[in-house]
Amino acid sequence: MRLMLTCLMVITVSPLFAQKTDSLPPGVYHWDSLVTTVEESRARKQVMEGSTTSLVHFEVHATSIQPGKAPHPPHTHADEEELIIVKEGQVKITINGVSNTLGPGSVAYAIPLEEHGIVNTGNTQATYYILKYKSRLPMELERAKKNGGSFMINWDTVTVKKTDKGQRREFVNKPTSQLLKFEMHTTALNEGLDSHAPHTHKEEEIILILKGNVIMHVGDKTYSAGPGDIVFLPSMILHNLVNTGKGQCEYFAFQWR
Repeated sequence: MRLMLTCLMVITVSPLFAQKTDSLPPGVYHWDSLVTTVEESRARKQVMEGSTTSLVHFEVHATSIQPGKAPHPPHTHADEEELIIVKEGQVKITINGVSNTLGPGSVAYAIPLEEHGIVNTGNTQATYYILKYKSRLPMELERAKKNGGSFMINWDTVTVKKTDKGQRREFVNKPTSQLLKFEMHTTALNEGLDSHAPHTHKEEEIILILKGNVIMHVGDKTYSAGPGDIVFLPSMILHNLVNTGKGQCEYFAFQWR
């Protein structure tokens, strides 16, 4: 999950940018270049941590856990939202007493103050991404509750819509406790096509490549990206994506403001 080139610059975000910074730079964070830290209950890849135009704090990391294991006990966040995207394996996620078993491509979202936990209920290693963030605006917990609160979405239950370039799955589009807009979808893009003409928008965006190989145009630079790689796009930066591999590519797009 899922232009004409005059030159190609292939850039890997340096290890420095995989650590905490004051303002996150645009670019691609390559899965294979991220350092893995092995802890007692999990293996962890830190992707990025810092601030953005909309967020006073934004962190992305990936966690791998073995069958029957949990990374830590269930917990809450006082003033941050948490988004979980399952990369591989089967996990049971519990939010506010409600549990679901989710596989690759599935997502879960916990609002502040609601207890949540995760355990690997499959027979193989499970890996998932964690996105945690706190807005620069005051938290509006009631706004989140009025718009559905915490949720879990199984990949297999999301409707697939055909498009003129491939297909699309709409996951969510609503305000939350931290964000005036929280929109998330996947795109499966046919071979050789671009996602759209280069454009900008006020929303900040994360692109998570699920399958295939692509070229990301970000500002005046170009980056290669493949499965597991994450692209960060700040507000109002020119960007588009081209499928350069064989067959469809597929990716998540998560936009917020």
